[in-house]
Amino acid sequence: MPRRLAPPPRGLVEQLVPGSHPDRATILFSDHRLGNGLRVIIAPDHLAPVVAINLWYDVGSKHEQAGKTGFAHLFEHFMFQGSGHVAKAEHMSVIQSAGGVNNATTFFDRTNYFESLPSHQLEIGLWLEADRMATLLDALSQENLDNQRDVVKNEKRQSYDNRPYGSFFERLMAALFPKGHPYHHTTIGSMADLDDASLDDVKAFFRTYYAPNNVVLSIVGDVDEADALAAAERYFGPIPANPRIPPFQVPQLPPHLGAEHRETVPDAVPLVRVHFGFRTPPFGTSEFEALEVAAQILAGGKGSRLHKRLVRREQIAQDVAAFVLPLVAGRAVFAGWVTARPETDAETVEAAYLGELERIGREPVSEDELARARALIESAELSALGRLDEVADRLSMYALLFDRPALVNEQLERYLAVDAAAIQAVCRDTFRADNRVVITFVPGGPSADEAEREAGADAGDDDAGDDSGAAGAGEEIAA
Repeated sequence: MPRRLAPPPRGLVEQLVPGSHPDRATILFSDHRLGNGLRVIIAPDHLAPVVAINLWYDVGSKHEQAGKTGFAHLFEHFMFQGSGHVAKAEHMSVIQSAGGVNNATTFFDRTNYFESLPSHQLEIGLWLEADRMATLLDALSQENLDNQRDVVKNEKRQSYDNRPYGSFFERLMAALFPKGHPYHHTTIGSMADLDDASLDDVKAFFRTYYAPNNVVLSIVGDVDEADALAAAERYFGPIPANPRIPPFQVPQLPPHLGAEHRETVPDAVPLVRVHFGFRTPPFGTSEFEALEVAAQILAGGKGSRLHKRLVRREQIAQDVAAFVLPLVAGRAVFAGWVTARPETDAETVEAAYLGELERIGREPVSEDELARARALIESAELSALGRLDEVADRLSMYALLFDRPALVNEQLERYLAVDAAAIQAVCRDTFRADNRVVITFVPGGPSADEAEREAGADAGDDDAGDDSGAAGAGEEIAA
């Protein structure tokens, strides 16, 4: 019989009730740590015979070294190419044969892997995840590296180079964060870096970060807590920890860019589109939450300020967007865009969009607007928390990023506590001309892929090392 770990020192009710709303269901969970450092969070929910398995690895593109970008995303691909006891592509086929679904994503701050399965198949999912954590390098060959390198290149062509307006994200991050900052390059990385990557390079990356003491495992659904913990111990417990994971040093960065950054990009696009970006306080702060509410007021559906003015009333825009990127390393991002109607020019839509950003920082939003934004956020949050896979993902996220999984029960109340004064203050401080990136796409140029071919084999690929987008002249990065 496998050894069962002792329960956490605090009871579930003590952990979870503070901050939760008395009229809303509270997600009860237990929080454990295996001997090798793996954090295991278990939230039984017996409504349906389903279980969600979710792993957040504390490695994303921000952990990559100069000259070795794109590795975190590359390993998202490798993790489905077989391991010591699982053949190539068999992980996915086993999950599907068991009646489940699975996938993975990579972001700046983390990489996550997840499955949803019939609850009696829990141990299959745990065994597959443990096997690739422990033995992936047994299956990682030069052939796999070459194959997945080509897959990533094709993904970049499809998602960035040949998609209308597709290069905006790389341009935006390079402009908001100077060269040397871990957010300067996007998760897709540099194709030149991937070309230069050796098998030893990628193996070293895996040995460094793919260790149990660098992971949160959440199990949510129709499970017995003790049995689920015992299964996690059985499959993950023998995997050794890595005591030499390098601590991430959050770079020091001014809160504002210091000067406006502008680019005009001739591209193979059908309409003029103007993209905007601003540095913000990081995800997890009250200021960031106020900006999330502001994004709903500005562009959350057809009743939002930007849609009502630019799309419906003045009819100068095809569409509008405003959103935040939840980043935790010192600063985050507020971004958005406006796509001009064919008869409208870039200057007109830019002025109208920026006018609304300036107004929300100049005068308080109305009670009606605030109530609408709160209702949209509450609806989205409650809908998400009604899904096992989303609960598992949020437990992993809050545990990994903030060491506080109980935020799963507290975050909605934090959003609903945002008031008009908080929105006005953070918008006034964020939507400043000296903190603004403006990237305008105009029809007429070749696609990025065509431009690269015309300029030569070396042009355009080394996006992570490009100085031209560095934000703020002379800006220094200090760890």
